[in-house]
Amino acid sequence: MLIPIISVLFNTSIDRLIITIRDLEVARSIGLTFFAGMIATFLGLIGGVPLAYLLSRRKIVAKELVEAIIDLPIIIPHTAAGVALLLVFGRRGTIGSYFANLGFFFTDNLAGIVVAMLFVSLPFLVKMSREAFALVDEELEKVARTDGASSFQAFWHVTLPLAWRGIFGGALMMWARGISEFGAVVILAYHPKIVPVLVYERFTGFGLSAAQPIAAILIIIVLIVF
Repeated sequence: MLIPIISVLFNTSIDRLIITIRDLEVARSIGLTFFAGMIATFLGLIGGVPLAYLLSRRKIVAKELVEAIIDLPIIIPHTAAGVALLLVFGRRGTIGSYFANLGFFFTDNLAGIVVAMLFVSLPFLVKMSREAFALVDEELEKVARTDGASSFQAFWHVTLPLAWRGIFGGALMMWARGISEFGAVVILAYHPKIVPVLVYERFTGFGLSAAQPIAAILIIIVLIVF
């Protein structure tokens, strides 16, 4: 696992890295990638954390089916996921057509990038958050309820502070998975280009030497974040 990463880093000269960083297209692509990943993660936190809590605490009808559906994006090839998303969010898609009538498009737009990132990365947040909630003793919530707290207050003041590390870890994994996505994004929203798409374009158009510095920069940034 280390050899490919080390090979990219040590086979890229400092001069090439500096030149690549100064490339406006690369800088815009990096900024767009991280921004889209942050939006997707924020939306994932809004919907995924409550879902994870319900899965860890409540008896839900067809719970195993719900958990299986959550895991599907991990299993489905991401190019196939891109096709599926295009059928839904494309200009003639089930949802995309309604937005298209309002002049809002997912294809070749930031919204499409966010949707693709959200689809492929949400399982990481839900699964890690669910495990974090499961590790919190349920008796602590019951004690809070006995002392007069509502269900939401018990969750907000007791469970969430005890589970936040696992949730944060899940959010970080979701963000990292989102910014690394290629297959689903390139089909739904090729433009504007995120870093994985730009690396592929530089590689197919100009060869390995053009793609390598961009890949090295992305690896360095992600390593620093982690």
